[in-house]
Amino acid sequence: MDLKKERYLYIDNLRLLMIIFVVMIHIAVTYSGMGGWYYKEGMELDTLSTVFFGFFQSFTQAYFMGFLFLISGYFIPGAYDKKGFGKFMRDRLIRLGIPTLIYMLVINPCITYVIMGKLWPIPESFISYYTNYITTFNFIGSSGPLWFAFALLFFSFIYALVRLIIGKRPSSDKKFKPDIKNAIILILIISVCAFLIRLVQPIDTNIINMQLCFFSQYVILFIVGVKAYRYNWFSLISNKFGFNWLKAVLILGTIFWALIMLASGALNGRFDLFKGGLHWQSAAYAVWESFTAVAMSIGLITLFRERFNRQNKLIKTLSDNSFAVYVFHAPIVIYLSLRLIPITYSPLIKFSILTLISLPLCFAVSHFILRRIPLLKKVL
Repeated sequence: MDLKKERYLYIDNLRLLMIIFVVMIHIAVTYSGMGGWYYKEGMELDTLSTVFFGFFQSFTQAYFMGFLFLISGYFIPGAYDKKGFGKFMRDRLIRLGIPTLIYMLVINPCITYVIMGKLWPIPESFISYYTNYITTFNFIGSSGPLWFAFALLFFSFIYALVRLIIGKRPSSDKKFKPDIKNAIILILIISVCAFLIRLVQPIDTNIINMQLCFFSQYVILFIVGVKAYRYNWFSLISNKFGFNWLKAVLILGTIFWALIMLASGALNGRFDLFKGGLHWQSAAYAVWESFTAVAMSIGLITLFRERFNRQNKLIKTLSDNSFAVYVFHAPIVIYLSLRLIPITYSPLIKFSILTLISLPLCFAVSHFILRRIPLLKKVL
């Protein structure tokens, strides 16, 4: 058992890194105005800020949530094999459903009424506001960052239902290994699906807080994660193969992104062409995004498996608290961003300040307060 836990430390470290990026992305949206978030400061961006936020947000968005679905899918088959349909779904409901409900029913109303209400007062009592919030079912589309847990719960249910119908444990083929042909096919499938979905659900649109424009990547990488467990793909990725993909995405991916931005006039504000529709910009962006998702997934798994498959006491503590930070970071980040309004620094400096303050605070609140509350500790 100890050897098995040691084997997966690199995945815990990767999950921790992705959740840190989640917090940073929401801080970036606050000061760039690119994307959706509770509070955006609306500061005018200079060229440097536009390039930095544009690249950081688009590059990170291109892979980090899909990567979380990939590693989440990796642990699904083993859990089902051990527990069966009933216990598996009960555990999923506790681990994913309860935090989602906590966010919908407690955290989101506190953000919108208590925290944001100080900036834009709501002309009604909290009881009236909350009653309307519940009775109109507005809470269903108010999952905030917990849309991921909501979607993962649904994916888990579909997987469990398929396994229940199949009635037997799928066989695995240890001879099937990751290779460049399958990686390219995977990139093309995700690209085509993303382009087609964005014809009707462009980037920046959502249905009950689900941005379907990205879901081709999420669904496909979740399935790949499930298959990766059966075929042991994470261990079979060779060092050379994985590091070559990482180099390719960091070098060629950056060049490809820059060329698309320059050729399309993105620096002049023509971002809508990337979001969807029958435009070459949308197609090119879908290909770049899918390439980034697949290449970063292969590269990061290899890098962390070989170089970061260990934890000291600090990293273990941070890893243990990462999901709680994911659930509760929004009110902390928003409160701090409102407190920083009077400071008239550039967007990049304020982004740096808020990142340096909020990340340690989020982990401290989780470790010293939230996960010491008995009921919360069971689901966080």
